[in-house]
Amino acid sequence: MNTAGPVGDPIANGTLDFQLAYGDCDVVGIAYFGIYYRWMERCYTNWLFANGLRSGELLDQIGVVTVGVNSSAQYKQTVTVFDRLRCQAVADRIGTSSYSVGFEFTRDGEIVTKGQMTFAVRDADFAKASIPAQLREVLATLPAPAFEVA
Repeated sequence: MNTAGPVGDPIANGTLDFQLAYGDCDVVGIAYFGIYYRWMERCYTNWLFANGLRSGELLDQIGVVTVGVNSSAQYKQTVTVFDRLRCQAVADRIGTSSYSVGFEFTRDGEIVTKGQMTFAVRDADFAKASIPAQLREVLATLPAPAFEVA
């Protein structure tokens, strides 16, 4: 079964749009800092799925597993309940046995939060492994970062 989305499909291109609700915010309606990690993971796993890879089935699909080893977020602007955000996955760093995916959260085209998740690649015995060609090809489809964040 082909799970990849059609060309131009936003999630296949690493784009996820969403609107904040009260459950994403603290008591005064400001986005809770931890919600960005949930949206990064959702953007990442849906992007993989749209490109034919299932995060939890990579060992069967391509012979490796990926392990999250680092994550971070930089908060640049206050975000509040009912704001509409776009999360864009971007190619941050692709090494030989690990890679980092960046996440640019924007509101009306302006950066509000910059996130990152780093993954290590491991074989069935959990030993360090090279990024398989199929995964490397999918990672290469991510756009370059659009925002410099210091």
